[in-house]
Amino acid sequence: MAKQKMLEDLFHDSLKDIYFAEKKILTTLPKMAKAAQSADLKAAFEKHRSETEGHVARLEQVFAIIDKKPQGKTCPAIVGITDEGAEIMEEYKGSPALDAGLLAAAQSVEHYEISRYGTMRTWAGELGLKDAVALLEATLKEEKATDETLTGIATTAVNQQAEAA
Repeated sequence: MAKQKMLEDLFHDSLKDIYFAEKKILTTLPKMAKAAQSADLKAAFEKHRSETEGHVARLEQVFAIIDKKPQGKTCPAIVGITDEGAEIMEEYKGSPALDAGLLAAAQSVEHYEISRYGTMRTWAGELGLKDAVALLEATLKEEKATDETLTGIATTAVNQQAEAA
């Protein structure tokens, strides 16, 4: 009879999922920064890329806490979201709406990550993994801050520029 799956199994699977997602995001952010027309948006993508490197490092620490090897597991959600972003870059290249589309794609990524990190932080607490809780909480705060930055860029300039052109 197969072993029953427990919360620790789900936590480990989710950790592999977000690890894959963060690695995928690391390869996507430079493309988005290059495509962005707004200097503020370009800078936000570049800043978040360096933060994402830290997110990967924290996840590797969480793997160590649970005594597992850092490895990713294909995350269909992030693949779909990044594919949509690539489609926007292609279809709206050079258009006034490009940056608005890039922002929307980036915020889809952030919202996915906020959801995932919030859940994993809670599960780590349930599993008594205090050090993992702190690491996941630190990343969650950065993801929320990035989302707020992107919202600010969208609402103070990019959306109006896309509409006015």
